Amino acid sequence: MRASAVVIRSYSTSFGAATRLLGRRHRGHVRNVYALVRVADELVDGVTEGAGLTPAEQADALERLEAEVARAIRSGYSSDLIVHAFAQTARAARIDATLIAPFFASMRADLPPRDASEGADAAGLRGFDAEQHGAYVYGSAEVVGLMCLRIFTRHRSLDALEQHRLERGARSLGAAFQNVNFLRDLADDTDRLGRSYLGTQQRLTDADRIDWVRRIEAELADARAVLPLLPKDARSAVRCALNLFAELTRRISRTTVDDLYARRVRVPDWRKAGIIARSIARTAAEAR
Repeated sequence: MRASAVVIRSYSTSFGAATRLLGRRHRGHVRNVYALVRVADELVDGVTEGAGLTPAEQADALERLEAEVARAIRSGYSSDLIVHAFAQTARAARIDATLIAPFFASMRADLPPRDASEGADAAGLRGFDAEQHGAYVYGSAEVVGLMCLRIFTRHRSLDALEQHRLERGARSLGAAFQNVNFLRDLADDTDRLGRSYLGTQQRLTDADRIDWVRRIEAELADARAVLPLLPKDARSAVRCALNLFAELTRRISRTTVDDLYARRVRVPDWRKAGIIARSIARTAAEAR
């Protein structure tokens, strides 16, 4: 679990801050999920290519990672520290192939094609249509929300309605996070990775940005509605993460699409601190 904590500190200050608000019984498990997700994401986002691996070798590396995860879950052991930690969490929270397989399917969608022109438009961009976007977001983000939900509720018995509501909220929050990041990463995704996650056209318009902001706001609202159903020792952390992304969404709503292609929208540290404090206070008030 210490290895997973190092990964989080290296990649995400916002997520790292939110996980520190989790109860001790959840914190390490959520970090283990995030660490594996980051390792797989880095594998398909240029690190292996930068190391000189061919597209075929990159695909093989991802397949080997997926196979090692499956073996570790079956046996309870891996010599890979990140995989070993994830396997311990998966066994404890019953995270199985129904969630893991879609995740790796989305990661495979990010691998460079064997033929450089495969699936690309005239500008060299690989675009995702609405169906492809939905499948990608489910595997890359919504299942991560569902994994976290299984961690939070692993010692609870849920009735069918409560399960449905919580799963819808977890999926909506994961989708919102991913769609916000697509808007934040327009420049990098387009220029470095040659991907267009939010449509097959070469460049988004401000009208597209407004439509995506509205969609994200609806996803965040769905997630916010089920916060009271979460265990108390998970609620502050989830509320904090939700509120941080709500602030990012507000900032994106005030940023032109041209600016989004030029810079990554961020929340200043002083603003993050205020959001974290208010999230903790709100959860404490609910407990009284």
